Amino acid sequence: MSQGSGQRPTRILFVCLGNIIRSPLAEALFRHYAQARGVADKYEVDSAGIGPWHVGEHPDPRMRQVAAQRGLIYDHIARQIRPDDFEHFDLILVMDHENWAHLAAMLAKRPDLRRKIRFLREFDPEGGPRAEVPDPYYDEGLKGFERVYDIIDRSVRGLLDALERGDVP
Repeated sequence: MSQGSGQRPTRILFVCLGNIIRSPLAEALFRHYAQARGVADKYEVDSAGIGPWHVGEHPDPRMRQVAAQRGLIYDHIARQIRPDDFEHFDLILVMDHENWAHLAAMLAKRPDLRRKIRFLREFDPEGGPRAEVPDPYYDEGLKGFERVYDIIDRSVRGLLDALERGDVP
């Protein structure tokens, strides 16, 4: 799936519930690591939520605080996934089973596009094929956000490694 000379960038969409915590962090980390490796031009990345609850909002300040403490400064404006995203993106990475089920239902009449949907934690060395990234939205304090940051960080690094090796069909 990795882009070669003269080809269009590989298009990746990260998806979570509201697009204010997990998916925008995954997008920001992917951009950060792709830039650091000098391969940013090979990828087009974005993120979206399955629902409209936070459309137009910036990322959750708790996750931005955790990210800033680790040297990652980012911003994003939340959006909801659209039907045309399934055609546009090559790879759609979900955070949990609810996200997967929602997207699969949206594709009821287009099951051929379901192959694009994968779990982000497939690429986490501590994850697995259907392992979830928990949603820390209702957690008190920052501990849950720190844990989720670590999970997404490992997963995104693993994803970029796999893409660069050509291991992502």
